Amino acid sequence: MTSRRYVQLDVFADRPGAGNPLAVVLDAAGLDDAAMQAIARWTRLPETTFVFAPTRPGASYAVRMFSPRREVPFAGHPSVGTAHVVLDAGLAAPVDGLLMQEGAAGVLPLRVEGDGAARTIAVRTPRATVVKEGDPAGDALLGAALATLPPGGLPPALVDGGRRWWLAEVRDETALRTATPDWDAISALARATDSMGVCAYARTPGRDYDLAVRAFVGAPAAFEDAASGAANATLAAWLKSRDALPGRDGRYVVSQGREVGYDARLQLRVDDVGDVWSGGHVRTIVTGQIDW
Repeated sequence: MTSRRYVQLDVFADRPGAGNPLAVVLDAAGLDDAAMQAIARWTRLPETTFVFAPTRPGASYAVRMFSPRREVPFAGHPSVGTAHVVLDAGLAAPVDGLLMQEGAAGVLPLRVEGDGAARTIAVRTPRATVVKEGDPAGDALLGAALATLPPGGLPPALVDGGRRWWLAEVRDETALRTATPDWDAISALARATDSMGVCAYARTPGRDYDLAVRAFVGAPAAFEDAASGAANATLAAWLKSRDALPGRDGRYVVSQGREVGYDARLQLRVDDVGDVWSGGHVRTIVTGQIDW
């Protein structure tokens, strides 16, 4: 067995227990695909990441991401959390405020702002494209998946940002937060459209956040995501395409996870060239060693 540095985090959290959990294994050289998948299955967290020396010019470090079931090409909260660990471990330092993360999605920049507990990290997500708008009245699978979600102003849309999500605006925050998802219908829709499932959202006037979001993953397993940087980035791209961004100057805050026992805050920004940055605070919860 080889002892490697191991960290568990809460991502998109201003305090322990509020965000999306993540495990990070540093010094991952020598682990093969089977070992990394086995570790990710053992941690039983949404994702586990493995940090390697970079191989591409300009990259600060390299990372591979695994869910308990499979390798993941890109996800927001693992990107933000891994950058936090790399910084704390002294493995890389920002250049002009940016880290460059090498992964299956290419070399992606992460912007680092602030220090200590006030530090925020945001990843520039892959460009999203609108696959199609949906019509719940004319599409039986979509209609069934959205039946418990009273519609809001924008139509549902299937958007691909590295992972495909159905995005559905809900009438108001109360309707969103009290909705009971039809997991069989959401899973059927996800499988039929090669998507993750349904990311539902509602506008929240008068709150200290601009949107409430719930992400219902339908495949390969059915569960509600505590806080999804990638789903929210896909949503930001969709709202930008419809000139419907909340907040000011392309910046807004999302509340996600209350319905599954968390209380995450995600900070989204759409910059002047249309790129989406998804990030927030990170809290280190566990530091130690893993022997594998």
